[in-house]
Amino acid sequence: MRSKYFFGLVILSAFLFIAGCSSEETKDTGTEETSKEADKKNEDENESVQVDKGLINVEVTLPAAMFEGEDLDSSIAEAEKEGIKVTRNDDGSVTYEMSKGKHKEMMKEMETELQKTIEDTKNGEDYPSVKEVSHNKDYSEFTLEVEREAYENSVDGFAVFGLGLTGMFYQLFNGVDPEKYEVKILVKDTSTGEVFDEIVYPDAMEETGGES
Repeated sequence: MRSKYFFGLVILSAFLFIAGCSSEETKDTGTEETSKEADKKNEDENESVQVDKGLINVEVTLPAAMFEGEDLDSSIAEAEKEGIKVTRNDDGSVTYEMSKGKHKEMMKEMETELQKTIEDTKNGEDYPSVKEVSHNKDYSEFTLEVEREAYENSVDGFAVFGLGLTGMFYQLFNGVDPEKYEVKILVKDTSTGEVFDEIVYPDAMEETGGES
């Protein structure tokens, strides 16, 4: 049940990030924003015109498995409030259609949150056995370096759960095929360098769901 509830929170948070970005841009009309716009003017001029006309759109489809047991009315309402078109498909999946600019905002905010999760995992107080977390460019693979004995005799495995979920959502919103997306997490003994565990999402979620 905890995993299903978390799915809903992540989806809702993704759209709240967009709302936050929109508010920030409305309030902040200072030199920094003007400078950034000037730097990108020549590069993005044509694209900006097309986005304003709604001619460049990005569609993101989340599979039905992401919504089991969830009431997504609030997150869908939040998305539509931000100008995102939401379609519930016959197979239970949900498609979000947004401008390319809006999608870039979302991906930037999701990456920021992912980096925060990584920093909290290795430097926070919740998972003391975790000493380092590394990842590849697209966040489809993470490596946790841990003190093995302490890790195996604690609840620090929840660190894997958090990284797996956020990595999955990043993959899906970044356009990976809902039938092919995957996040692999390797757990390595920091003293020996041995990888003693490997968890693959969404397979791990399906296995856990089958036990609940």
